[in-house]
Order: sequence, then structure tokens, then C-alpha cells
Amino acid sequence: MRVFVTGGTGLIGTAVVAELLGNGHSVLALVRSDASARAAEAAGAEPLRGGLADLDVLRTAVARTDGVVHLAFRNDFSSPEALAASVAEETAALTTLGEELVGSDRPLVTVSGTPWVPGRASTEADPLPTDGPVGGRGRTVDAILGLAARGVRSTAVRLPRTVHHRGAGGFAGLLTETARRTGVSGYPGDGTQRWPAVHALDAAALFRLALERGPAGSAWHAVADEGDRVRDIAEVIGRRLGLPVESVPQETYGPLGPIFATDQPSSGALTRQELGWEPKQPGLLQDLENIQP
Repeated sequence: MRVFVTGGTGLIGTAVVAELLGNGHSVLALVRSDASARAAEAAGAEPLRGGLADLDVLRTAVARTDGVVHLAFRNDFSSPEALAASVAEETAALTTLGEELVGSDRPLVTVSGTPWVPGRASTEADPLPTDGPVGGRGRTVDAILGLAARGVRSTAVRLPRTVHHRGAGGFAGLLTETARRTGVSGYPGDGTQRWPAVHALDAAALFRLALERGPAGSAWHAVADEGDRVRDIAEVIGRRLGLPVESVPQETYGPLGPIFATDQPSSGALTRQELGWEPKQPGLLQDLENIQP
């Protein structure tokens, strides 16, 4: 299968491109810079210059490929306005990709986060949140899955709050960045809230499985660690960086503060059962030992 991949040179995208190429697929990768184009070529993919805002480029890519894996997102969490702009850009891009695929029965694999359910681990059957700081992403993913009724084999891989590789990535990565900047390895509240996690290489395997055989309209959980306590995450970060570990106000994390403070474990049991996905890489706390002081 020739696959169009957006976000193919990021932490997750690099792993997805390698997974696809290693399993007999070819890749057309959307790239925004010369450096990204060189990285895509070095990995074995064909680069296509453009960004999520270049809707005509996206239409051209769909016409040249057999399926789409969408990963790109402008991760600007500096303010509520910046985050809203990122969500709006992605919505326009995904809507364009979906409309171009209508009636083709080709796959479109998109991405979202695992939902939050009070008092228990969320499952694949739980709906995505459609309000809050990133509620717009949930509404867009729901619309894309709805294209199953219009001849698109649309599926969604729900990623946990931390997708990690060699100690970097996700919410845990943001805790590390904040710790380096402030001199404190912090956590909101009492730190007992739990975050799910998955290694990028394990997540990549699930994206491939969803592309190859995910039924139209289905959602899958790329969850390896059901829920690590945020204080435990902060303690590993603090030890690796030689910094004190303390509770900090949730405002420390800007518009993501309320999400950081929420207990949000998640289960991927159905995904393992139905798609035969089995995580094999190190868990988050073990992988954070790769953080360099």
C-alpha cells in the first residue's frame, strides 16, 4: 500500500514511517522544511513539501496514494488562543482529507487522545471529550469516524498522554522541559493522578494494524501503561536531572494545567484482543531513565 503520512518526521511519525516501510508499504511524507525532507528521504520515504494549511497539497497527496495516516499537529500550547488555532488548522486539514476519500473505501487513520472517565480507566467504547481545551479535536475525530457511512474506512488511534522514546515525548516530556526551565521537577496537586503511556515504537505498530485491517468507524487504544502516578514520573525526572521534586500550581503548565491535574487512566484491552496488538517496548518509568542531566 502507498500511504500518505502527515507528521512523518516527528517522534511518533518517524516510528510510524519505519513501521510501514518495514512491513512492505511505501510512504509519501508531508514535510515543511528542507531538513524534514532530508530526514524523510533518509528513512526511505518520498517527501512532499507542504503543511496542514496547504489544502491543495493534501488533495494532491490523497490522489497519489492508497491510504492516509494523519499525525501532524502544531503543538503550540503557549496560550488558549494558540491551542485553538492549532485545533482549527487540524480540523480543516482532516476535513479535506476525509472529503477526498469519500466513496473510495480507502483507509484514513487519524489520531486523538484517550478519553477521561471519572473513577475508572477509559476504554475504546467511551466517547471522546468534545469540550475543554482540546474538545475541538474530539468533535473532528467523531466527524471523521462518521465518514464510515460515506465509503471511507476511517479509524482512530487514541494515544495516551505520554508517547515516549528514549526518555522524551508527551506529557512526561513537558514535565521534563518545565523541570529544566524552573529548576524543580514538579507535579500538580498531590501527584496521585495517573497518566497512561505507550512507547512510540509500540504505538507505530498499532497505527499499521489499524491501517491494514481496522474496520470502518473503529477506535483503538494505544495504551501500554494503564496509569503511572504523576509523582512517580516527576521523581524519576528529578533524580535524573538532580532537581528537587515538589508539588507546583497547575497554572505552571498553562492551558494544559487542568488536564495535567486530572486522574485519567486508560485501558487498551479490547485493542489487544481484537487487533492482536502487543506492546513490547520498555514502559514509561523505565524509559525515563534515558533522560540525560
